[in-house]
Amino acid sequence: MAKTNKGKIGVSTENIFPVIKQFLYSDHEIFLRELVANAVDASQKMKALSVSGDFTGELGDLRVSIVLDEKNKTLSISDNGIGMTAEEVDNYINQIAFSSAGEFLEKYKDKIDSIIGHFGLGFYSAFMVSEKVTIDTLSWKDGAKAVKWSCDGSPEYEMTDGERTQRGTTVTLYMDKDSAEEYGQKGKIRQLLEKYCRFMPVPVVFGKKQEWKDGKYVDTEEDDIINNVAPLWTRQPSELKDEDYLNFYKALYPMHEDPMFWIHLNVDFPFHLTGILYFPKIKERMAIEKNKIQLFCNQMFVTDHVENIVPDFLTLLHGVIDSPDIPLNVSRSYLQSDAAVKKISGYITKKVADRLEEIFKENRAELETKWDNIKLFIEYGMLTDEKFGESALKFALVKDSEGKFFSLDEYKEAVKDAQTDKDGNVIMLYATDLESQYSFINAAKQKGYSVLHLDCELDSHLVNYLETKIEKVRFARVDSDAVDRLIVKEERIRPELSEDDKNDLSEVFKAVLPTGNEYIVEADNLGADAAPVLLTQNEFMRRYREMSALGGGMNFFGSAPASYNVTVNMEHPLVAKIFEQKKALAVPEDKEARKGVMADFGKGSDLVRLVSDLALLSNGMLKGQDLSDFLGRCSKALGEAYLA
Repeated sequence: MAKTNKGKIGVSTENIFPVIKQFLYSDHEIFLRELVANAVDASQKMKALSVSGDFTGELGDLRVSIVLDEKNKTLSISDNGIGMTAEEVDNYINQIAFSSAGEFLEKYKDKIDSIIGHFGLGFYSAFMVSEKVTIDTLSWKDGAKAVKWSCDGSPEYEMTDGERTQRGTTVTLYMDKDSAEEYGQKGKIRQLLEKYCRFMPVPVVFGKKQEWKDGKYVDTEEDDIINNVAPLWTRQPSELKDEDYLNFYKALYPMHEDPMFWIHLNVDFPFHLTGILYFPKIKERMAIEKNKIQLFCNQMFVTDHVENIVPDFLTLLHGVIDSPDIPLNVSRSYLQSDAAVKKISGYITKKVADRLEEIFKENRAELETKWDNIKLFIEYGMLTDEKFGESALKFALVKDSEGKFFSLDEYKEAVKDAQTDKDGNVIMLYATDLESQYSFINAAKQKGYSVLHLDCELDSHLVNYLETKIEKVRFARVDSDAVDRLIVKEERIRPELSEDDKNDLSEVFKAVLPTGNEYIVEADNLGADAAPVLLTQNEFMRRYREMSALGGGMNFFGSAPASYNVTVNMEHPLVAKIFEQKKALAVPEDKEARKGVMADFGKGSDLVRLVSDLALLSNGMLKGQDLSDFLGRCSKALGEAYLA
């Protein structure tokens, strides 16, 4: 090529979407990723040519070099890959979106592991930050001549003979003023290289390694290679030790505790996918970190927003996923809807479930020690992913109030003899707080019943789910009713009261209970040794209130007042005394007047207030002034009894 060739860049509209616009890429910083990716591709292609025998010369040390001239505000990306002839520059640079990657992959598909680029637009991301871009290139082909190409960002370009003497390509960016301020410092370039290129498969060099000498850092003679060309997920699990996985996790997440366990993904059909997913230790279960899975495409970082690739519950995991088959849009910033994504998502879900089931079967003790840290993840998955939920029913664990673990099937079998009600349902009692619900738990144990400890934020949703999946099983929180009424073995004999007596009882106790709640007062026979008054929340209402608080269930339950069942134990001596006092009252015939008399009786009765306060106290509902008054009355009564 003896003379300068000038022309206009051709836009092939049939191969391109709206391009050469600033909104083509969502983040300007990815210009460096795209240019380094092109240089890596050129190097990978050179390897393929050597392996195939098409190139028989010296391959040399393939690498990509990044050079920043802070003074002149230029940035160069150089490789010693295949280079380009003048004809190839015309085809692949001057004809936008006519990528060489597709042609090369087809020809050398058995000789090369990966080509990153597919769109042919990556090079033009350089113009997002540059007022001028030049290419100096020399093809690997025998007799090829060096080519120099330059463009100022307009459709006008210039091609001349180049001066390059070594095979490969150098792209030089002359950064515009605004971009020079942001990307014209070594620290910023290093940051971008470490973000996007730290695992690319060809060494990426940026300056020299430094050492501390004479009170400052100085360059050494050794090149500073910023990437690991063979990250852990590209290697075979059989050659790796636990220490390797832990060290890799620490490199990815330096400030995190060691993970509990991990899954190594490796599939070749019907799509290509590799990666490592880690189960992090969750300290505060509702302070969950998402977006900790990094997506790579042939070892090039793409994004850490993988919601469309993995089910939502798996975004709680940490780690990496690498697949060239995940369909990205032209900027590689967003996923495109595709059947392949659903297949990949399903595969990952299955691998996670299989790994958990494997641990359950082969190392049950390990799973039990880690269960409290992963149960939120498991429950979230069961509630949001149908297939995972079906698998998890086999390995999900529950823990009783004594700290013993069971599978769901094991627990049903363990309690069915004692806890099957008259209708044939196995009633699984559970507590959410072993300390505050101690008296209810103890009452159940005295009956020979077992109580589960369910303290996860999603348990209200989970018990609903399990009741639909496990036949003839019903869950009941241990403090949702008297224990004999939670597991009804036979028809119970209830006290016979007239309607007037029932209404009177309701008015008497409602008069002394805290306002703002709804109360359903009823009489029952609980035994002389049981509490005189039992204050409980209906299982259904309480469960749906909790579900509403977490954004699930029926939202109107969340805004409704709390509803409590007040069970008055007619077999208790104190209640019998209250009933006698009530009968001695002069009761008017007018219903409204009668209500007033009963309310006044309740408020004025120390006995009514005592048994009501005891019920409130057992539920943690006696607070503030009411608690202080109760303690004062108790102290006075004890003093009088002691001095009598």
